Amino acid sequence: MSFIRSLLSSSSSEMPRDPAQNKQGGSAQLLGTLPEWNLADLYPAPDSPVFERDLAHAIHEAKVFAETYKGRLETLAMDSSSNGLIEAVRAYEKIEELLGRLMSYAGLYYYGDTSDQVRAKFYGDTHEEITKASSDLLFFELELNRLDDHLIEKALAGTPLGHYRPWVEDIRKEKPHQLDDRLEQLFLDKSVTCRSAWNRLFDETIAALRFTVDGEELTLEPVLNLMQDEDAAVREKGANAVAETLKANLRTFALISNTLAKDKEISDRWRGFTDIADSRHLSNRVEREVVDALVAAVHAAYPRLSHRYYKLKAKWFGLEQLNHWDRNAPLPNIPTKTYSWDEARDTVLDAYGAFSPNMAGIAKKFFDNGWIDAPVRPGKAPGAFAHPTVPSAHPYVLLNYLGKPRDVMTLAHELGHGVHQVLAGPNGALMAPTPLTLAETASVFGEMLTFRSLLARTTNVVERRAMLAAKVEDMINTVVRQIAFYTFERKLHTARREGELTSEQICDLWMSVQAESLGPAIKLGAGYETFWAYIPHFIHSPFYVYAYAFGDCLVNSLYGVYQKSHEGFAERYLAMLAAGGTKHHTELLAPFGLDARDPAFWQIGLSMIEDLIGELESLEG
Repeated sequence: MSFIRSLLSSSSSEMPRDPAQNKQGGSAQLLGTLPEWNLADLYPAPDSPVFERDLAHAIHEAKVFAETYKGRLETLAMDSSSNGLIEAVRAYEKIEELLGRLMSYAGLYYYGDTSDQVRAKFYGDTHEEITKASSDLLFFELELNRLDDHLIEKALAGTPLGHYRPWVEDIRKEKPHQLDDRLEQLFLDKSVTCRSAWNRLFDETIAALRFTVDGEELTLEPVLNLMQDEDAAVREKGANAVAETLKANLRTFALISNTLAKDKEISDRWRGFTDIADSRHLSNRVEREVVDALVAAVHAAYPRLSHRYYKLKAKWFGLEQLNHWDRNAPLPNIPTKTYSWDEARDTVLDAYGAFSPNMAGIAKKFFDNGWIDAPVRPGKAPGAFAHPTVPSAHPYVLLNYLGKPRDVMTLAHELGHGVHQVLAGPNGALMAPTPLTLAETASVFGEMLTFRSLLARTTNVVERRAMLAAKVEDMINTVVRQIAFYTFERKLHTARREGELTSEQICDLWMSVQAESLGPAIKLGAGYETFWAYIPHFIHSPFYVYAYAFGDCLVNSLYGVYQKSHEGFAERYLAMLAAGGTKHHTELLAPFGLDARDPAFWQIGLSMIEDLIGELESLEG
């Protein structure tokens, strides 16, 4: 898939793993001044002459490109004395870069307030124009893939085109699932009124929802945060408010889910994908058997991970079972620290700097140059993400910062993405993007560095227990919860092939996987059956979620290597990030002696979570 079509097909590089895991924060006075991003590095304003000029130029260049090269690639490839094919690839990359800049700006501007109709119109209009331009470019990768293997290999060998070998070989993996040009054109043109339109409906519906708690109307992010309050009564009120509002809107969410699942089934059928998740595996450049091994390993570990931990947590609360609104509750009788923005920044940068001054230097640019948007605002996109934009610019990070320890971990997570995106940028628009499975490596590693740094400074047993518990909960949310989400999606998409699902049927599927994954120590009360409806992954990026578990287990394994030998590790790690999308996961992990194809690989990552739970149990004595 081309760089710009990947931007058009998703809202951002990342959505939150579990939006409910953010905690309610302190007052604005405690947090200090929170930064808002400066998008002027992309464009001064939506109505700026430079944006309008670039949009018109991109549309024109795409048409000229099609007129110049369509139907001529085989001739250019056969003429070894000519630089025609490399010139075509470079021209294509230049246009993709410009389209990516335009679309990135429109998206980021829209995410700042998705409830604003002016912003929504600007985003929608830009999306349509970029889609039209992409239609003119669509032929290029299709025509490249129709070239004979021998011919394309000859063109790549010993020529400047060889620089793009990773990209060429990557897109040729899509060849078995490509349709003829007219059908591909139809799929792209219809995307504006199909998948993208339903994504936008979900976003705007979520942004418009209001949840009533004690007479006050809250948006999604603050009400989810109530379920992390120290007061159990407040947590219960938050959960009931979420359930009440979602229940009132379930028909809309069920319609969106049914439509998108059917849309995917149609695309998969036409493209010849056998399994419902095969298209995601292909885009992630990971083999189905690798993902299946991961899922099987996590399913088998449920009793040793989530069931074991939640039983321990229920004991801390003096209960046999925790209510579902207590799952991420702070531990009893332990004050929860509020981190000001300055403290959060220093905590993360110190942890990054102890590992690699170069890594910390890149992360510092995000704070110094207005690349972060941190405050909670009505209408702002929920959760957090790092958007790569384009290599000629820089990434941006969106947070909803509330000052709690998990918010600091989220900052470390998103900055990990940002550092990765900066390091991969020199590969260019065609080869900088990284598959989701590997994209999570840097973010989760950034969290691990920050956690280990804080833990090393903590000698108080009570505080240490709170930190370990928070980390275990994050890991369970990242591994167990995300594999449960993946299992739910598989059930939903499989059932949808037999006909449309009612909202009650979707709720039943949701409850079946939640009970299995969370275990008997969590009581799933009335209302929890609706909680699938607010999770954006299911809408924006079907089967995205296993990438989190992949990344977490991979990072646990990497960190184990780092603990055994620091010498040269940071250099190898940053080189892995700088590779961007130019190498397969087997090549990237080889310097660390790791192989995700080995079934035992996943046990390494899962055992680290078990060890942390074991340490928590030892603190009980």
